[in-house]
Amino acid sequence: MITGSRFGRIAAQVFMIVMTLAWITPILFALYVALRPIEDTNRSGYVSIAERLTFANFGNAWRQSEMWTFFLNSVYITVPAVILTLLLASSVAYVVARLNFKFNIAMLILFTAGNLLPQQVIITPLYRMYLAIPLPRFLADSGLLYNSYFGLIVINVSFQLGFCVFVLSNYMKTLPHEIDEAAIVDGASLWTRYWRLTMPLCRPALAALATLLTTWIYNDFFWAITLISTGNRRPITSALNNLQGQFVANQNMIAAAALIAAIPTLVVFVLLQKQFIRGLSLGATKA
Repeated sequence: MITGSRFGRIAAQVFMIVMTLAWITPILFALYVALRPIEDTNRSGYVSIAERLTFANFGNAWRQSEMWTFFLNSVYITVPAVILTLLLASSVAYVVARLNFKFNIAMLILFTAGNLLPQQVIITPLYRMYLAIPLPRFLADSGLLYNSYFGLIVINVSFQLGFCVFVLSNYMKTLPHEIDEAAIVDGASLWTRYWRLTMPLCRPALAALATLLTTWIYNDFFWAITLISTGNRRPITSALNNLQGQFVANQNMIAAAALIAAIPTLVVFVLLQKQFIRGLSLGATKA
């Protein structure tokens, strides 16, 4: 007879296996399509046994989409956006979590509420603002917030800030307050308590957020096609659009390009995997 706890474990394992298969199947199918020549799929269809497999689609996708240029664009946008988001979010989170004043809860609610606003709702006024706000030439060749790397960095930081403040503030609340009290007795300034004491203790949470932010910002497509008009300034997600013909699309090559574009996020996850898992399991070990 199966007990309730054993049944729960079996059901959980079955659920995880099903979800894993549901998650990995599209990736494996995309890899299968990317390895097939377009002539093969045109003749037999995508759901068929391939006559041969080749890496030619990967080379063609890399050359025809000028992917290296778009990859550098993504680096110019993603790296500063992630650093700025974590720096600003940790600063706000420290004030909310470690300092006592009347409006700390209201401030946290304000930052968190920003995540509830759909991007599409504000696109029209935001687009007009980007066309009206001037920037110095060293920040944008166009002289405007529109069609600039800086503009994409600003909008990504704005939309990711609330989530990061929420996560970091809740983690900082679990840190012993005696650390701050001892530092105050020793004469440590507010900046020292934040930068020298609290930030090192938040390393797992920062690593987890850095992994998520890199994935989200790097994979952004909506803001890239809306706020950038010059094709060679768009991030790598927009490079896939260069492989889309007016009447015919080579889906095999697009699948290959999509897999190439996903490699940097996989590298980031592998490098930060240990810290990322620690960050995700923080709440499981807290009393």
